[in-house]
Amino acid sequence: MHMAGFKGFKAQWIFLILIAILFIMVMGLNSRLSEYFRLTSQRKEMQARIENLESTQVSLQTQIAYSGSDKAVEEWARTFERMVQPGDQVIIPLPPKDVTPEINYLATPAPEKGENWQIWWDLFFGD
Repeated sequence: MHMAGFKGFKAQWIFLILIAILFIMVMGLNSRLSEYFRLTSQRKEMQARIENLESTQVSLQTQIAYSGSDKAVEEWARTFERMVQPGDQVIIPLPPKDVTPEINYLATPAPEKGENWQIWWDLFFGD
């Protein structure tokens, strides 16, 4: 009978050790899964950033290609430098004569004059 009790005791210890090993494995799996989800989220975020940067690169390359074209140079010269080509008729608008610009002044509100006791009352008990 002594041997039967020892076998049951030994089986319990083996069962507890297996449960402990299983628990440790589940905890390791849990930490790996959380790390996997975190990295997957970062990957999606980085892919979105890469797509944004690639579209910015395409836009900048388009602007660079346009800025070197003859059309861009002509647009800059006519718009910003007010240059004309031979055969263009230059029109310069003139302001009307004897016109005085209208100036609208805003009136400065005058502070209300009150009694001293009303000022103190409002200071301590006013809204």
